[in-house]
Amino acid sequence: MPTPVIMPKVDMDQVESTIISWEKAEGDHVKFDETLLTVETDKVAIEVNSPGDGILSGILFNEGDVVPVATIIAYILKPGESLSDVENASASKHDKATKPVQEPVSTVEEKGKQASPIAVKVAKELNVDIRDVPSSNRIVSREDVEAYAATLVETSVPGFGPGSKIAATPAARRVSKEKNIALESLKGTGPFGRIQLKDVAQTAHSSTEPDAALQAEIVQMTGKRAHIARKMQSSFQTVPHIFETIEADMTRLEELRVRINENSISNGTSKVSLTAILVRLVAWALERNKYLNASLLDDGIHLWKEINIGVATTLDDGLIVPVIHNANHLSYSETALRLNELSQKARQGKIELSEVQRGTFTISNLGMYGITQFNAIINPPEVAILAVGASVRKPVVIDQHDNISVRPIVKFTLSADHRVIDGVVAAKFLADLVKVIEHPEILYE
Repeated sequence: MPTPVIMPKVDMDQVESTIISWEKAEGDHVKFDETLLTVETDKVAIEVNSPGDGILSGILFNEGDVVPVATIIAYILKPGESLSDVENASASKHDKATKPVQEPVSTVEEKGKQASPIAVKVAKELNVDIRDVPSSNRIVSREDVEAYAATLVETSVPGFGPGSKIAATPAARRVSKEKNIALESLKGTGPFGRIQLKDVAQTAHSSTEPDAALQAEIVQMTGKRAHIARKMQSSFQTVPHIFETIEADMTRLEELRVRINENSISNGTSKVSLTAILVRLVAWALERNKYLNASLLDDGIHLWKEINIGVATTLDDGLIVPVIHNANHLSYSETALRLNELSQKARQGKIELSEVQRGTFTISNLGMYGITQFNAIINPPEVAILAVGASVRKPVVIDQHDNISVRPIVKFTLSADHRVIDGVVAAKFLADLVKVIEHPEILYE
């Protein structure tokens, strides 16, 4: 039998990957473990290697396609084998099955499409026939099933009897109701005759005075952006966030940074950023507040022994969080060197999976963009994230005699999972952080 090439799953919460490029073409002879294609998960780009020696054949997906994990994407043929062997095997399996669509298989062959395991599961839960679900790709995804199920709202249609269904998108239903346009009077241009928003809009537009149509560039929600959207929505909807903000005088920390960078110049080493210094100070505060360095998992609260701090890094196509492992054991210079390496690799698309895994706490710094304060969304399964604002010089009282001085002040906002962290626990962490920021010398006491 031909050997299938499977879209691999390399991370716990990974559900799909995007094909970046095929390194081998249809009909090429390949060797075991030779790179066939490069794919991108929500975090990193990885190479998919050949599972055996033979001829690459039956490529099912193209560059740019989003493919669920565990899906067959091609085959490796040994001498004497052909793709008809796969088709014959599938037909034989179909003949033996009494209810093939209801079988809990990893893919469903119907009308030239496949369905991911998650899509099959969701379809059963929503009582949707997977064969009826339209898809822009040759693979039916969970999102396809959910979108199709949303169109199957029971509606009484004159002439068709009670309970007949009008297939329409939720947006089309909402606008038709606002414009008082009967859905049954429209002809849908979507898959399987589904009424789209544009179908309603065209009818509404024809019944009013001419108006300039809005033009837009449509950006597909795929790859990193789609994963970020799902993860952030899930986090904000399921995690009860609490937010606490505190101010810190950065005078001594800025003086420390100047001294460190003066030494860096003389030693020929890289400069140390404020973010790198904060990573080390946050690690110090986490050592004293163990419930902030934790994860809420199915079996309880995990208080991690390692302190691995992720630093949110902006990319052209989204966001990635490289992780500084064992941050409490690094010097300022070591932290800066590691952070620079990870940030550069992330922007070049060369970061490795191990370098974005096992994070226990996250820092998000928007101060360089002039943002003075913001609330960040927690990165599950972590239980907290620290938002760092811009340094603002302003007058403050500096002693008990009410003397005033202009100082650089930064606002730090902690977002915490209230299921694990009480307000007082969060406040204590912030107080410790301000203490070490305003007196960085205590780090080595």
